[in-house]
Amino acid sequence: MCESDKEISKSTKNAKDFFDWIDVVTVALVTVIIVFTFFVRVATISGQSMENTFHDGEKVVVSGFNYKPKQGDVVIVSRNYYNNPNIDPVDSNSQPIIKRVIATENQTIMIKDGNVYVDGEMLDEPYINNYHLGATTEAVHSSLDLENGVTVPKGCVFVMGDNRDNSRDSRFDEIGNRGNGLIDNEFIIGKVYYRIFPF
Repeated sequence: MCESDKEISKSTKNAKDFFDWIDVVTVALVTVIIVFTFFVRVATISGQSMENTFHDGEKVVVSGFNYKPKQGDVVIVSRNYYNNPNIDPVDSNSQPIIKRVIATENQTIMIKDGNVYVDGEMLDEPYINNYHLGATTEAVHSSLDLENGVTVPKGCVFVMGDNRDNSRDSRFDEIGNRGNGLIDNEFIIGKVYYRIFPF
């Protein structure tokens, strides 16, 4: 093989390698776009309602793909105020919130003497902020009769933040779209699976 043939063969190989590399990058980008469009999202935590589990500014991976809420899951919830003309959707108070699912449909939630009961069983909640200091949970301002127990209706969940003293959650009537703090499952954006920042 003469020198010119070797040069042509080398340049052809380099061109093929370049286009193979472009193919790999293109497939990877398309895959990432599909995954992040249909299967997972990255959300940024805003506020202190989930401390010490999650902190303000942290980034988490969320997926709502084929998801059904379960007790104990941490979820991102739409506040569903966007259809209310009196609420500014840019306002931070109307943005999605992160909370823990405490009770799901047909479960009975009760908050009494600082403790949370689901179906009559007191929850051990080591994830709540200041748990080691004996932190308690108050029923606060709900129109739900939480001290005597409320059964969560079909298709809904009862959620609370882990920082119980600094969380607006299902104990507050303005959360969700029902006027009583309960969240319709359709407004759960997805379950939080991983913290990706800080690593």
